[in-house]
Amino acid sequence: MFEGFETRSIAVNDVTINVVVKGNGPPLLLLHGYPQTHVMWHKIAPALAEHYTVVATDLRGYGDSSKPVGDDQHLTYSKRSMAADQVAVMTTLGFARFCVAGHDRGGRVTHRLLLDHPDRVIRAAVLDIIPTPEVFKRLNKLVATAYYHWFFLIQPRGLPETLIGGNPEYYLRNIGSWGRADAFTPEAFAEYLRCFSNPACIHATCEDYRAAASVDLEHHAADADRKITCPLMVLWGEKGLLGRIYDPISVWREYAVEVRGRGIPSGHFLPEEAPQQTLDALLEFFAA
Repeated sequence: MFEGFETRSIAVNDVTINVVVKGNGPPLLLLHGYPQTHVMWHKIAPALAEHYTVVATDLRGYGDSSKPVGDDQHLTYSKRSMAADQVAVMTTLGFARFCVAGHDRGGRVTHRLLLDHPDRVIRAAVLDIIPTPEVFKRLNKLVATAYYHWFFLIQPRGLPETLIGGNPEYYLRNIGSWGRADAFTPEAFAEYLRCFSNPACIHATCEDYRAAASVDLEHHAADADRKITCPLMVLWGEKGLLGRIYDPISVWREYAVEVRGRGIPSGHFLPEEAPQQTLDALLEFFAA
């Protein structure tokens, strides 16, 4: 799926991050969402690599990256820690400044990266999310039903780990209902299942969500008066939750100085459901 890409394992911040790299242009970091890996970009990464040096990683806890055990305060999987990993990866690769696109959880890591390391990012795109604090502020029956996993995964004492671990494939196939049923190619789904069948991955991804409901909110509260300063593009699936109930541009303008964006004719998994439209939007924005 990533023909011609170099695969590397890069040690940063006491973890090892799995990375695929290809291209000779300006650096572009791609961050995936839950419950996926860097493979989610496989339909558009080769075309992006014709214009950029594409760096697609597995977030800590996901894919073939390290999966440390979580701590009581969930700092291990705070978006601050996860963002610091990605900045260190780009430093190791020799990129002082870069563009970044993040989908889902990768978008939340991108948000924190833009606040903690504003001097490192030229332009950024977030795909199918609104800021984490806004998800909780705007909670209602529709959001709670669509985002039920947010509240399931944060439960303590290993409850979600045990239930998901009983049948990871069933869980993944039902999570996939957020978007078009055939969005995942058999090869991509096999990779997601291979990685998600690891109990350490299940635990790590639960910790990711536990952090979102605790320490990440504390970090956002401390930065309440700060805004993203680089140009930000917001893309969302017109057939998904964001496209139905939010005005994503207006929401993000409370958090960023310069925001543009548009809906894509897809559900949640934009790069896999509508790869050409997603690719066109990213190329247009990052070339500006």
